[in-house]
Amino acid sequence: MLWASAINCPIKIVKCLPQNTLGRSITRPYIHISVYFLYLLSTTKPTTFNISPMQQQRFYISRNYKSVAGAASKPKTDCERILDTLGFKNLGFRQTTYKSSAVGAMINFFGITKGLLRLPRRSVLCVQYPLSKYYNYIIRIASLKKSNMIVIVHDIKTLMNGKGDVDKELKKFSKASALVVHNDRMSSWLKDRGLKQQMFSNYLFDYLTDQNTPNNAMFPDEGAPFDIVYAGGLGKKRSGFLYAIKNGIVNDYKLVLFGKGFDEDAANSSMLDYRGMFSPNEVVHHLSGSFGLVWSGTSTEECTGSFGNYLRYNNPHKTSLYILGGLPIVIWNKAAMADFIEKEKIGISVSSLNELDEKLRNIKKEDHQQMVANVLRVRDSIVSGGFLRTAMTQALSHVEQ
Repeated sequence: MLWASAINCPIKIVKCLPQNTLGRSITRPYIHISVYFLYLLSTTKPTTFNISPMQQQRFYISRNYKSVAGAASKPKTDCERILDTLGFKNLGFRQTTYKSSAVGAMINFFGITKGLLRLPRRSVLCVQYPLSKYYNYIIRIASLKKSNMIVIVHDIKTLMNGKGDVDKELKKFSKASALVVHNDRMSSWLKDRGLKQQMFSNYLFDYLTDQNTPNNAMFPDEGAPFDIVYAGGLGKKRSGFLYAIKNGIVNDYKLVLFGKGFDEDAANSSMLDYRGMFSPNEVVHHLSGSFGLVWSGTSTEECTGSFGNYLRYNNPHKTSLYILGGLPIVIWNKAAMADFIEKEKIGISVSSLNELDEKLRNIKKEDHQQMVANVLRVRDSIVSGGFLRTAMTQALSHVEQ
């Protein structure tokens, strides 16, 4: 029976494989043999877990992340840890952090294939998006097994980049049973373009840590400027506004910078104080200031360009970093997160950085202390995975009903 059942499975899997899955050096016959071998491994130990009679089995497939020290990997690895607390089981290989793209591609392919082979019929599979070439591969096999798929959306590439085939990306989302998106604005953007899937808002990225969380917020002494922290990519494409600030302008604040890509030779302002680059788990211990800034684009007047426009719809992960450090937020008033910041009273919104001086002058020390207290309240949720857990619980109720 084992050999008989194994004959058809590799054929179905290979038909669903993306083109050039492992590069041109890996031939299709080798893939056939590899998938066949993985199938035999998976069937020697049936995938069964103790679950409630009313609950579907819940799974995800971990993969290789080039580095857990990278900011791009942090939200994804946090998601896996939070899924574990919701009763999800990893069907693939254990999470790895090999930096080599070739090694990572091999691990991802074989780990995802192993997971799909082990995936029980009519179960729940959670997938994090974007997932490069493997996304279509996963949804095809999950569909063959009549599994419900919940997609956690980290980024909508066509919306973020301001180019690409929107309909093609929407078609990918249409295969999901439910989606967890950043916020209600992102949900509306997708609905306005015809997506009918049920969506649940995350509202804020969680930021898990195994270390003690500091409170780095400070109110400046009388006559001293506010320190406004800005962390993230500091290159001209994403953060060109930094290079638009001219020297000689006297402000009631200075920008304290953390991240990579900062061109100190191109910067022309004594308002900028670059402190270096640290890993996502280390940087919070270096943040120190009165506020954390959420801004993007080339202009201080408003957030511009594709990255600036993306703020209208996304939840920047740096917002959660600032909250982890105990810092209230300064954010563009047209950003999607501005509503959340103001509702929770954890910061201020501005239409332009040119009006920030006046806003800061009107903030009293006791006002700032109250903001900090509110930030610490929200922080309790992000360090425990509270936001994703709430959204995922709603999504699970929808697909398991």
